[in-house]
Formats: sequence, C-alpha cells, structure tokens
Amino acid sequence: MPNRLADEQSPYLRQHKDNPVDWHPWGEEAFEKAREKDTPIFLSIGYSTCHWCHVMERESFEDDDVAAVLNDGFVPIKVDREERPDVDSIYMDVCQMMRGQGGWPLTVLLTPDRKPFFAATYLPKEGRFQRTSLMDLLPRVNQLWNSDDREKLLDDAEQVTDRLRSIATDQTDGGAPGPALLDEAAQQLSQQFDRTHGGFGSAPKFPAPHNLLFLLRHWHRTGEQEALDMVTTTLDRMRWGGLFDQVGYGVHRYSTDQQWKLPHFEKMLYDQAMHALAYTEAHQATGTDRYKRTAREVLTYVLRDLRAPDGGFYSAEDADSLNKEGDMEEGAFYVWSIEDIREHLEPALADLVIDVYNMSSEGNYQEERSGERTGKNVLHREQSLAAAAEQRGTDEETLRDRLNRARETLLDVRDDRSRPGLDDKVLTDWNGLMTAALAKAARVFDEKAFETAAVQTGHFVLDTMHDAEGRLLHRYREGDAGIQATLDDHAFLTWGLLELYETTFDAAWLRAATEHMETALERFWDAEAGGFYMTPEDGEALIVRPKEATDGALPSGNSVQLMNLLRLARFTGRTEFEERAAALSRWAGASARRRPTGFTALLSGLHWALGTPREVVVVGEEGAPDTDALLRVLRGHYTPTTVTLHRPPEDAEITTLAPFVEPQTPVGDQATAYVCHDFQCEAPVTDPEGLRAQLHARDDN
Repeated sequence: MPNRLADEQSPYLRQHKDNPVDWHPWGEEAFEKAREKDTPIFLSIGYSTCHWCHVMERESFEDDDVAAVLNDGFVPIKVDREERPDVDSIYMDVCQMMRGQGGWPLTVLLTPDRKPFFAATYLPKEGRFQRTSLMDLLPRVNQLWNSDDREKLLDDAEQVTDRLRSIATDQTDGGAPGPALLDEAAQQLSQQFDRTHGGFGSAPKFPAPHNLLFLLRHWHRTGEQEALDMVTTTLDRMRWGGLFDQVGYGVHRYSTDQQWKLPHFEKMLYDQAMHALAYTEAHQATGTDRYKRTAREVLTYVLRDLRAPDGGFYSAEDADSLNKEGDMEEGAFYVWSIEDIREHLEPALADLVIDVYNMSSEGNYQEERSGERTGKNVLHREQSLAAAAEQRGTDEETLRDRLNRARETLLDVRDDRSRPGLDDKVLTDWNGLMTAALAKAARVFDEKAFETAAVQTGHFVLDTMHDAEGRLLHRYREGDAGIQATLDDHAFLTWGLLELYETTFDAAWLRAATEHMETALERFWDAEAGGFYMTPEDGEALIVRPKEATDGALPSGNSVQLMNLLRLARFTGRTEFEERAAALSRWAGASARRRPTGFTALLSGLHWALGTPREVVVVGEEGAPDTDALLRVLRGHYTPTTVTLHRPPEDAEITTLAPFVEPQTPVGDQATAYVCHDFQCEAPVTDPEGLRAQLHARDDN
C-alpha cells in the first residue's frame, strides 16, 4: 500500500510512496506522532535527480528489515530539499558542523522537538570500509534512547541547537568592505586555479559560474589579464569536456574527475541558467563567438527539454535511466560504445567522432562505485575545434559542420532510449534565474526567441505563483501552486524581472521588481543586523531562523539581493535601496573576510558599489532606427556596472518609477543618450560613436 507520500506534489517524495518505510512529510502531524510515541525522528532529505538518493532508497528504504527498524523505533520524515530549502539549510549546517562536509542524501536524527543529535550523508544498509551503516546505527540509537543514556543524546541536541542559534543571531558588523576584499578573493581564486584544466581545486570539480562572473568584473575593474584568462580557460575546458552534453547540449551538475571528462549526469535548471549567464557575459566581454555559440546551445537544451507546457521550466533531469537490459544505471542515456557509433554513422564520420571525442573500445567511462570500465564512453574533446581541424588538415567550419551532422544523427538515436526521470515541478527561484539568463542572452545576441521565452516565464510566475492575498509562492506542479516563498524566490525573481526590463523596456517589469523588493524588505529584512533572513517573519517556526550569505552551487539570496538593491537604486533613483545594500554588505563583510572565495556572488555586488555605477537613459521612439543604434552600442559593450533605461518622448510609466528621467528629452528630434554617474550626467549624445566614446572613457578611468 502506498504510504502518506502518495498525496504529496513533490516528485521526490512520490518516488518513495511505495517504500515499506512509514514515511511522513515534514509537518506537525509527524512531530506530534514522535512526541506521542516518545521516539526520535529519522529525517531524510534529498531531491528527485540525486543519484545517491536513489542508491540509498534501493539499498535501504525498499528493504523490509530496514523499514521494520525505522517504523518501530523512529518517526521517518522525507523532505525534498528543493521544496523546503529552509529546512535543508538548517540541517545541512548541522551536518557541516558535525562532519566537516555535507551533501545529499542528508540523514539527520532529531528529538521530537526537531533538535538534531546525529547527521551524516549517504549511509549503506550494511557497513563497509569503516562507513557507518543504517543497520548498525539505528538499533544503537534506539537502545540509547530507551536507556539512561538518553540524556546524553538530549544534551548533544541542545548543544548543537545552541550553536546554530548562536550563528544565526550573530550581530557582527564587519564594517564596510573595500577593494582589498575583492583583490583578496581574486588572489585566492588564482591560488586554487587549475591552470591545465581550468576550474578551481581538484576532483570532484564543481563549475561555480558565479566565480567566473566575479572574475570578469575583477578584470573589468583592474585590467588584470590573469582574471580573464581564468575565465576563458575554464569556459573552454568545460565546453570541451564530458561535463557538457556533446550530443544534446546542456551542462551536467559536476565532474567526478579533475579534467571535466566524467560527469555526474543529472542536469539542473539552475546550472543551465548560470552557465548561460557566464558564457553570455564572456562573449560580451571578449567578443568571442564560441561563447555565444555555447550560451545558445545551453538555452537550446532548456527550451527543448525543460520547458513546461503551461508555463515556466521544469527543475531537473535525473542521472539514472534504464539501460538496454532494463536496469537503472547512472549515465545510461548519455554514454556510447564504439559499436553504437559505427552502427548509426557512415564509416568516415564514425571514425571522426571516435577520434575527436576520445572514444575507446574498453570505454573511457568508469562506474563511480566500482571504478570499473564499462565499454561505454562519455564524449569529450581535449582540444579546441581549431586545433582539431588543423591536426586533420581541414578548416574549423568544415569540421564543425561534419561533427554537427553526426551529432544530429546521434541525438535522434538517443531520443529512442529510455529517458532519465524528469523532475517536473516548477520553482519560482530557479525560473527567476532562467528568466534572467534568457533575457540577458536575448538582448546581447539580439535573439527574439529568447526574449519571448523570458517574457512568457515572467508572466507565468507573476500570474500563477501568488496566493489569494498576493503573496509569492515557491512551487507549482500539476496546476497547484503552493509553499510559502523563501528569500531566494524573491531574490531570483527580482533579478529576472530587472533583466526583463532592460531587454524589453516594458516598465511593468521594473514595477514588479520594485514591488517584490519592497515585500522582501518588509517580510525578510533583519532590522538589527542588516541582511535578509531566508524565511519570512510570519513563516513556520523552525528551530532557528536561517540567514545565509555564503554562495553554494547557486549564489545566496543575500548575494543576489545586494546586486538587486544596487541596481534598483540606479533604476529608480531611490537612495533607500542603496542604504539597505550598504547595511547588507556590512553584515556579510565579517564572514566574507574569513573566506572571500565563498562569497564571490556577493563580491560581484560589492564590485558594483565600489566601481563606477552609472545610468544610461536612451530617449527615443521604441523601435526607431536611431534608438536601436544607441541600444546596440550599449548591448555590445561589457558594462557590468551600468543600468539602461528607455524613456519614450511622450509621458510614460517609466517617469513615475524613475522620476529623474522626466526632464531628459530628445535633442533635435533625434534619439538621445544621457550617460550619468557620480550624481552627474555627461553631455547628451545622439551619435552612436559619441556614446561609445563616453562609455570607453569612463571604463578607462
């Protein structure tokens, strides 16, 4: 019989509905049951596309012996970390404190009042290689709980909870951070940089595109060539590697090796958005076409495979799928044998693919758990297409065309395979981020299809992801929107709305961004220390109210809000937004000084505040050739500390949202640009070359 999870919307929770474990969703019913039974809570947190979550389910949660121990001595609770990032944040901090590392699946043992006394990640059913097993841990905890030793567990839980509360209520004012912190972060990234393969650190290697966005801004501010070289080397090597899906496009979550060859195969919506942003900005900064091409490829995958028919984008695709034998296997959808290639491609083209993508008969893909080669290959390159073409006595375009012809054939073949599972929930924060990526790519590449998709997603979120009182919601699935929004929902949505305004110049997007920021300041702002809490003031009472500035796989909500506040101050002329940004940076400054590389998205906002932020107002008829000529200059120029507003010659809503633009009018009936900085404006210009000169002159100072 299905358990309680059958009634949940989360695809992850529904994956566990047929487990013999008597799972409960997170909620008061489960907590009350733990109090009545006088037993601990077994909390398991994961997400639907998590490979090791699937492994733990098959090994343990589908096992009757494990289920019997859990059901008898615990109240088991399942949480989707993507639905409840606030709950996940608290208990992931616990795991980091206890183990020095975290990850998913996350396993935490709690008292009935939700205080933690044990935390770990993946646990096998039976012990191996000194790893704690469930069948050792659970009976032991049950024995301690039902003996005089319970007090020791309760004391441990109190100490951990006190430590969490101490961190959450830290009122340290780090003082206003300055340029030295930006330089220190860049220096530390340089020390961690892999000069051979790109990226930072060793295996497993995570992309962290926000590091690259920070380094682009550092290069823009200082002119340091090394910062730009770190960006371009990393972007190139990631695109060549197995981290990038060479057949269907899109980016896998991370690389299990140092060379970007062998990925962990799940594909997350947020990764696609962050990579698209990084490649788009790199193209804008360098003019290099290959970054434009890669950004387009990433977004092609998103629009093809993750777009929801009723609006927005799905969350992720799984790492696992059925292989030819009908068994679940990580990466089965993505890997190829040489026989596969030769079966479907003409001999000369098959030889080319095998050679360029480093395939071998024994396979280059090693199964993660066993380390054994499988005879399957992850397609990857180890050199640029230009170098590969020269090596083969042809030109780059000819080689690209031949490989693309092979790719299209292999994509058709792959489409007949069993697809990985799809997490079909739509999340406000991740859709806000994808809106930002699409909108920015639309204006940089002058791509109407990307703009249309961004506009549709923006409308979907604004029209669907609010309750009857107008409050933002977090998750949508099967016609049902629910779960109170967190800070990240407000932050990433505001980011997307601001990018939509700069792309479309529809003032309704700027108005919506301003309103969502005002709501976030009202419901999430810490009036004592500065910065934003993750949960609203009237949200569920958790053991602590989480508040984070550290960037993880994604920039933190506070990092994004710092940039949002600074941009809104320039868009609207409202200095109170800049004042809140200053307070946020002072609060986060103490933590950022201790480990600058953990705050690179936050430091991108600091780069704005300490640089030469400016507003450029283009006055002219929308769509007129002279207006478009000025906009092309702005959109072709890498201006990470600039906001652009469009002011039609007649009165318009933008003059209400940004009153400072009202007196700015066309010069001689021509479209005119006003470049303003440091509370003053340059002479208005009508000539694109004159605008370009003003932008370059300011950047060179």
